[in-house]
Order: sequence, then C-alpha cells, then structure tokens
Amino acid sequence: MVLYSESTSTTIRPATAADLPAVTTIFAHYVETSVVTFEETPPTVADWAQKLGDLTDRGLPFLVATAGDTVAGYAYAAPWRPKPAYRYTAENTVYLSPAHTGRGLGRLLMTSLIDAGAAAGLRRLIAVVVDEGGANPSLALHRSLGFTEAGRLGAVGRKHGRWLDTVLLQRDLD
Repeated sequence: MVLYSESTSTTIRPATAADLPAVTTIFAHYVETSVVTFEETPPTVADWAQKLGDLTDRGLPFLVATAGDTVAGYAYAAPWRPKPAYRYTAENTVYLSPAHTGRGLGRLLMTSLIDAGAAAGLRRLIAVVVDEGGANPSLALHRSLGFTEAGRLGAVGRKHGRWLDTVLLQRDLD
C-alpha cells in the first residue's frame, strides 16, 4: 500500500524487511555523529527487524520514504508507555538520510504517519526532541504540524560530553 507518491519518484509506504539495512544505516549515522538520539550504540538489522515485527503486530505504522529506489527516511509510531491505559498514545520517530534532508521528506513522512496513526486508532502522538540549542529542524517540523510543547526535561541525557535537555511535544489525532 502506497500512502503517498508523486511524479518525482518520492513514495511513502509501509516498511518491509528489505528496507531495514537502509534504516539501520540512516539511524547509525545519527547515533554516531549527533546528539539527536540518546542511543550510543547503533541497533543492528536484527534489532530493527524485531521492532518492525513488534510494531506490525500492534497495528502501529512504520513507514519509509523512498526517492527512486533509495530509502531516504523513515518514521514510526511506538508505544509511549507499556501500561495498557496508554495504548491510544504513541511516540513518533522520524529520521532522514543526510543526503535527503531539506527536501520536504520529513514533512511528508510525518503527515503520512499522523494519518496512519489515526487510522490505527491512536488518539495522541508524543514527540521527544533533543534540544541541542540553536536552530532545531525537528522542533520546527513538529510545531509546524500542530504539535504543542507539553514540557521540558532539563539535562536528562549526556552524549558526546554534553548535558542535553529534551522537549516533550504532543498532538491530538482525533
């Protein structure tokens, strides 16, 4: 099922096992070179396969953006918390290949994820965005899509020798 497609060969669709090596590579770049994730060791393809299986079993979306034959980015909605009462709330994640930023793919992925999350019965999406200081494309993207700030957690993560805050944002889907 294709969720979005345009003449420039950009497609948003559900992820498959064949996409996971590219997803692994994209995320590894951010783990190793940035503070936008608090992961310190990149997950393996097998780890991603487990995540894809778990999200699929839960009926939650895991999407990829392709540019031609290349996976240019991905987004998914994962359980916000493990307690059953939270089952209608999910945390969103979105990452783009460094070669595909600044082209609107993040917006396309997030718009598709919002729609897919609503179709899956989610009521609210939560974003946890690392505040690196200065311009923050992820905060700007989420705010432009109707996410509002729900709180800030100060100095909750340390990576690459820096203490970092996270900003919590939320968006209703109903």
